[in-house]
Amino acid sequence: MIDLSRYRNQTIAVMGLGKSGLATARALHAAGAQVIAWDDETARRDAARRQDIPVGDLAQASWQDIDLLVLSPGIPHSHPAPHPIAALAREAARPIVGDIELLARASAEARYIGITGTNGKSTTTSLIGHLLKEAGRPAAVGGNLGLPALDFQPMGKDGFYVIEMSSYQLELTGPIPFDVAVLLNITPDHLDRHGGMPGYIDAKTRIFDGQGNGHAAVVGVDDDICRSIFDTLCAAKRQRVLPISGNHRVSGGVYAIDRFLYDDMDGGNAPILSLDEIRTLPGTHNAQNASAAYAAARIVGLRPDAIRDAMRRFPGLAHRQQLAAEIDGVRYVNDSKATNAEAAARALSSYQNIYWIIGGLPKEGGLDAARPFFDRVRHAFLIGQAAAQFQMELAGTVATTMSGTLDAAVGAAHEKAQREHRPGAVVLLSPACASFDQFANFEERGRAFCRLVSALPGNARNVHTSGEAA
Repeated sequence: MIDLSRYRNQTIAVMGLGKSGLATARALHAAGAQVIAWDDETARRDAARRQDIPVGDLAQASWQDIDLLVLSPGIPHSHPAPHPIAALAREAARPIVGDIELLARASAEARYIGITGTNGKSTTTSLIGHLLKEAGRPAAVGGNLGLPALDFQPMGKDGFYVIEMSSYQLELTGPIPFDVAVLLNITPDHLDRHGGMPGYIDAKTRIFDGQGNGHAAVVGVDDDICRSIFDTLCAAKRQRVLPISGNHRVSGGVYAIDRFLYDDMDGGNAPILSLDEIRTLPGTHNAQNASAAYAAARIVGLRPDAIRDAMRRFPGLAHRQQLAAEIDGVRYVNDSKATNAEAAARALSSYQNIYWIIGGLPKEGGLDAARPFFDRVRHAFLIGQAAAQFQMELAGTVATTMSGTLDAAVGAAHEKAQREHRPGAVVLLSPACASFDQFANFEERGRAFCRLVSALPGNARNVHTSGEAA
């Protein structure tokens, strides 16, 4: 747990008691702050009380007596409309921050690596953490992924905080001097929360705001938006700026061509390794992720041979193209984290002969981003609120079954894939949707898929029943 004793005797409001909010309230309470914690859900308030965290209705609080509001990143403070508690804090001119801001204030001596992007940030964050730990460097990995920031173990000046930063978190965080800030890609997502695409881009680029001399920005240049951001950063000359790409050569950075990784950070386009050796990093999108992780690791002093060897040992990430099982020659892949069409497209591009389980709570844009890969889909099994919409979008291109629920879809996809027995067949859960219509989160959806797969008949191997990384 991070020491927040600088807030001792201050009155701190904590709004939102999910994973990060609960960790924040615990750390502040342990440090001697006067905590007032609240969540709109009764169950979460009860969970906080069981941990002896003071709970109070912030709508009824005296905001002139409150020093600071720590807002969970999932709660809006601007678009599409501010949550009433955020509005009260603003009316009282009280600062609104997130948990990453508290970490940065409390642990200024450590080194920070921040990772953002619309897609790929969880894999890249985990891979960077893996590379550091394999090299014997102290590292805490989390943020938007896995462990909440204030549950980290304290890192000294030789340690690293490797933090996945969502656009929501970046909005709530002041300028952090990231030693390495990684921006992978930007495509439309969460537009209602940011008031449109310009607001979303602005949130993502905040990851560079605290950087200066001695820091490095690693920027993917495979999309037009990030290529423009790369050019802007280069022109400003505030920090070192390195390009990375998953599909073409870049000068002075790291890139992959046909899934072979090259290092041009010192010139010379040195060949590193074939990513086809790493089964946990399939597809062109993971070539971009691997390029970014390699660049970040080299910037902080890891040797190329050490990075290469550690990459080969990367165990992969739960719910991101995770192999749940192989049954009689058919692979069952849990890509529950693919909550938008761009992410699903990346999964579709990685396989042939796909039996696609898709649907949930739909997002803007439908399936347009995945359309170039529809020819790889042999049948789609539709679930959740998006089922009818997706059936119309797939009509005339992909055969569909209205399964409704995940258990029905898994059973039907299994039966069809086993009966047709095509070479390289994959039953792929890559929903292109949020999970909240039928599941609490994408992790719960992925775990449910893995449990359902583990119960299927046939000769099975590589079975992961929990949905957690092996």
